[in-house]
Amino acid sequence: MKLEEKQSYQAADSTPTPTTATPTNKNFVPCKVCGDKASGYHYGVTSCEGCKGFFRRSIQKQIEYRCLRDGKCLVIRLNRNRCQYCRFKKCLAVGMSRDSVRYGRVPKRSREREGDGRGEGSEMVAREVENKQLAIYDIILTISQAHHANCAYTEEKTRALVRKPIIFNTSEVSSDPEAASSTMDTLEHQKITMWQSFAVFMTPSIQRVVEFAKRVPGFSELSQDDQLILIKVGFFELWLTHISRMISSVDNTLTFSDGSYVTRSQMEMMFDQDFVTTIFNFAMSFNNLNLNDTELALFTGVVLLTAERPGITDSKVIEQQQDRIIEALRVQVGRNHASETHLFPNVVMKMPELRQIGAKHQEHLNWFRSSWSRLKLPPLFAEIFDIPKCEEDLL
Repeated sequence: MKLEEKQSYQAADSTPTPTTATPTNKNFVPCKVCGDKASGYHYGVTSCEGCKGFFRRSIQKQIEYRCLRDGKCLVIRLNRNRCQYCRFKKCLAVGMSRDSVRYGRVPKRSREREGDGRGEGSEMVAREVENKQLAIYDIILTISQAHHANCAYTEEKTRALVRKPIIFNTSEVSSDPEAASSTMDTLEHQKITMWQSFAVFMTPSIQRVVEFAKRVPGFSELSQDDQLILIKVGFFELWLTHISRMISSVDNTLTFSDGSYVTRSQMEMMFDQDFVTTIFNFAMSFNNLNLNDTELALFTGVVLLTAERPGITDSKVIEQQQDRIIEALRVQVGRNHASETHLFPNVVMKMPELRQIGAKHQEHLNWFRSSWSRLKLPPLFAEIFDIPKCEEDLL
């Protein structure tokens, strides 16, 4: 499912509908969404034909919109087409029902509620449900927008990549004059120089993950220490989630966002065969779930807000925030894969598997940390993985 960013007027609604009626005219009933003249009671509220059709299309086609103005656009008759995100948000806010589109017309009894005040208790319950749905929709849209803005591995961005192999300069002379004096030293030297190059290609994702995290609902309200722990400990898991679709079992390669790729055998030199096999197996099984970008974004948000990270202080709040995103993921997966009843549980089961991979990666990092004096890493990469850069970092 692709996000739509239309900012221009739709042809069907591009010209404001002329109306001679005014609010003082007894026959004038305003559309609850845009204020134009309502044509009847549609999907649970009085609305005009334009908003009725817009809401129906949005639900039937499962369109996800983006707002470029922080989701606070004014929606009135003259500009209702300028921001479809805010227009759809207002449709939900005033009470338009998704189920009315999916399952047919609202019963006549429901239509009479506005006029005679009957069924107020049921209406309050219905409104509460709609508010919860609106909150979930906001989470889905917010995280999806953050993902598209900051992930370099979306379907659109990776569609036309020109692939090229990474040339590792393993002939560089180490600062240690005895580093290549034996076969073991030679292998370690190759491991270090290749990992340094690998780090250069991975580093741009670090800032992107940070920017993504800032836009995940609730993340910025956490303490600075908890934010830092969630990003530093969870970064490799988030990165692997993003780049999984770039891991191929056909030619055994991992491709970065600029098209540069590293082979499986080269990765085994940097880490070890078992660890690389685990990465490739995870990527293949994860790719087989066929998640779209929005579902992948929500999954990434859930992984980010993992309260079980060492050193976390406000785990209860993080768990609550994670639960909201898990619910949004459940709704999104259920909406897009209605016939695949086991898909959501299978998606959730990938999270502990991902944490195990992250733990194994931490074990490999310990070797590189012990070899810090032989490394030349991008500062941001060294910081995210706590690789010492000088003697003072060891204190």
